[in-house]
Amino acid sequence: MGMKTKIALGAVVGVAVIGALSANAGDSDGDAGSDDRTSASAGEKPGNAKAGDDAGKDGASDAKPAEDKAEEKASQAERFKAFVQKNGTPKEKDAVSHVTKVQGADEQNDILDSADVYTDFTGGIMGEGTGPAKLIASAFADWKDSENGLVTIYDADGELLGNGQF
Repeated sequence: MGMKTKIALGAVVGVAVIGALSANAGDSDGDAGSDDRTSASAGEKPGNAKAGDDAGKDGASDAKPAEDKAEEKASQAERFKAFVQKNGTPKEKDAVSHVTKVQGADEQNDILDSADVYTDFTGGIMGEGTGPAKLIASAFADWKDSENGLVTIYDADGELLGNGQF
């Protein structure tokens, strides 16, 4: 083997090692952040139970837990529509009025989040719902936030209308 071949081979191996180390370092940071959130969520639940117990004793804060329960009972589509009615543009409000179902909006981990929004539009990607689908995706991005989220909009027959990042 010539000297140039050894140098080239060494450079390739070096780049591969550096790439592997940086990829593993990124996984370690992501897991630590994920563990922190899980711990925080677990820590919040007992705190909320205690706050609820205290509120029950006082009797003054009973309205707040009732609002939380009502919000939990509302479907993801109803919560999305309510958010857009409060914060959206007139065109977004019109587009979101066609939403029939939202799935996957509550389960987020910031690694690979995906949500599906179903509408009553027809005709698939060549139909009338393609333009409003972009407005729905934009409104969804305002409602939910993820580092790596993808929302997909479907028509009444389950055909793809569009997608967007959130």
